[in-house]
Amino acid sequence: MEIKFNKFFREELTIQEIQPGMEDGIITSKELTMYYLHRIAKYDQDGLKINSVLEINPHAIFIAEALDHERKIKGSRGPLHGIPVLLKDNIETNDSMHTSAGTIALENHISAQDAFLVARLRKAGAIILGKANMTELANGMSSEMWAGYSARGGQVKNPYGDENLFVGGSSSGSAVAVAANFTVLSVGTETDASILSPATQNSVVGIKPTVGLISRTGVIPFTYSQDTAGPFARNVTDAAILLGALTGVDSSDPATLKSEGRSLQDYTIYLDTNGLKGARIGVFNIASNESDEYDEELFNSAIQTLGDEGAIVIQEIEIPSFHREWSWGVSLYELKHSLDNYLSKLPPQLPVHSFSELIQFNKSLGEKALKYGQDKLEKREHFPNTLRNPEYLIARLEDLYFSQEQGIDFAVKKYNLDAILFPSYIGSTISAKAGYPSIAMPAGYMKSGKPFGVTFAGTAFSEGILIKLAYAFEQATKHRRSPCLLGKNDGGFRNEH
Repeated sequence: MEIKFNKFFREELTIQEIQPGMEDGIITSKELTMYYLHRIAKYDQDGLKINSVLEINPHAIFIAEALDHERKIKGSRGPLHGIPVLLKDNIETNDSMHTSAGTIALENHISAQDAFLVARLRKAGAIILGKANMTELANGMSSEMWAGYSARGGQVKNPYGDENLFVGGSSSGSAVAVAANFTVLSVGTETDASILSPATQNSVVGIKPTVGLISRTGVIPFTYSQDTAGPFARNVTDAAILLGALTGVDSSDPATLKSEGRSLQDYTIYLDTNGLKGARIGVFNIASNESDEYDEELFNSAIQTLGDEGAIVIQEIEIPSFHREWSWGVSLYELKHSLDNYLSKLPPQLPVHSFSELIQFNKSLGEKALKYGQDKLEKREHFPNTLRNPEYLIARLEDLYFSQEQGIDFAVKKYNLDAILFPSYIGSTISAKAGYPSIAMPAGYMKSGKPFGVTFAGTAFSEGILIKLAYAFEQATKHRRSPCLLGKNDGGFRNEH
């Protein structure tokens, strides 16, 4: 017998639609949670097997009921009260769910505490619905591994095409779950392109904030220098709401100390339909028509929209360091150091407590753990854990100098820019090395049906400006269209809009 849901429920509900519905008693958070669980069962795990959700919070419905009761007797906590949120599987939760970064070695790891950002979400009244699948160890495992694959969770699929369509960087499960309407919001993490790439590939909004705006405490690390969490949503408004809930100074994460007085708890103040008027936006474009992630017509259309909405567009700006051959010493050395430290603090009953033990554990499982091998781990196994190696130190300093002074900041200052526009996510590396923010946006669909996106990037703590520009662009274009998910057991995808 088919489960019947309130007629209020339809695809792509926004927070601004949901909250009045709950306030007026038309729907409850419990019903909302059940609606998304039903969609996960129908499309993510059965039927299409999109495979974006790795684990469900067994207490989600109870939490929703409690928040419904609280709303009745005390009122709403705010815009996230009773709103389901999925978390990437490298974000710790102190509940009945596991945190594994997609590895089999950590599939039984239950954290002793919530990540700092999770505590912020719970305080805001959000429901942690579950954990999202991801590229194993945030793509720190193997150079042969497909994006969106983990030994624990399998392969995430793109809901806009067949199973061979690229799904994007390591936060692919978080992006796909939002794109396919399995949750209202999700949280991903990025070291380089892991939020921006899946956002553009799956036609959702992804914000990669300034490193230090959101605490990394309780997030399985990749690097110290570049890691950050960030929101996914189907629209800029919802992404801005989630970003504000995630921010906060954390004494356990030194990167956040510089955000005091510069971070906000409410970024919706920047939502301005006229936000592009008078804005100075530099266009940087090195994309090739040979790339299946680039569409010249769609990118030119995005540029045209900026001008039509009153922006001052500066074409073909110069970023001196963009084409340099970047050293990857920072990620090479910091993954070994940071992951080794993380594993060493795990409870004694878990099977691995060091980088070397993780490698050996994977070997003991053979194909089950090593479908794509683990050459990235093995390359780093014997690296020193002191971070005093000259190769590392020089790489760290060069990354900052060339990405900031000779990179983003150079261009912003030279052309007096509010932001830089990149096609797709080609600006991810220079922004990541600088630790600077970016927001990826839907910008249409190619003739094949594949989503195309653009990225607005800026200097440190310019999230508000980027949100203003992105919101005005979104309202002027209304590009996003939901993927057309086929019915149960239909075995594929289609692109009909």
